[in-house]
Amino acid sequence: MFGASIGRGGQRIIDAMVRWLAYGHINPNILTVIGVALNVGCGLLFGMGWFFSAGIALVVANLFDMLDGQVARLSGRVTRFGGFLDSSLDRLSDMVVFVGLMVFYARDTQFHSTLNVFLAGAGLMGSVMVSYASARAESLIPKCDVGFLRRPERVVLFIIGALSTHPGSNNFFANRMPAVLWVLAVGSYWTFAHRMYHTWRELNRAEVKTENEVKTENVESVASYSQTAETERRPEQRLVHKPS
Repeated sequence: MFGASIGRGGQRIIDAMVRWLAYGHINPNILTVIGVALNVGCGLLFGMGWFFSAGIALVVANLFDMLDGQVARLSGRVTRFGGFLDSSLDRLSDMVVFVGLMVFYARDTQFHSTLNVFLAGAGLMGSVMVSYASARAESLIPKCDVGFLRRPERVVLFIIGALSTHPGSNNFFANRMPAVLWVLAVGSYWTFAHRMYHTWRELNRAEVKTENEVKTENVESVASYSQTAETERRPEQRLVHKPS
């Protein structure tokens, strides 16, 4: 009940912002570019070790990512290029955060960790493969958004890892970024494998359906041909006049 009330309150705030931006004739593509610029800033903050600030910036950046599509729909400015721009810059937003973490853990400081550099690199590659698999699959099947670790989940995990980082704290819930990197590294490849399997299964179903339709058409064609041939072979019945 309490969580639902918070969700409704947050949605009202977002709706008000969307209406204000739409009535102000703000170009949705500008919001997309602002969002990716903030994400690049997040990457820089992670690289410098300012995790908490990076987490706050990440929240603001992804607020813009939520707003651009809604503003485009409300203002009637939905374009194919806008969708292409948004999805392309989303990939950049993902990668700069991973690169920032790789830089931080590769630096010669007390937090240096070759393992964390590897995990961040593996997570980066996995996130790219998840996005590519979805884009390529949807050129073959209607939809491929399966898997538990999509971009929104990755963003939430980054925010948790960033805001929980407090060097020197012994609290169990503090400094969870290494754990987040494990989840991202393993979960991304699991999601990639899930999308590969889903695409394979859907394509097999489509092929079986097509084969069945072809067989049905062939059976109907053969039956129609046989009926026509039988009609043509049937001798004409002549009238025989009996002698009167």
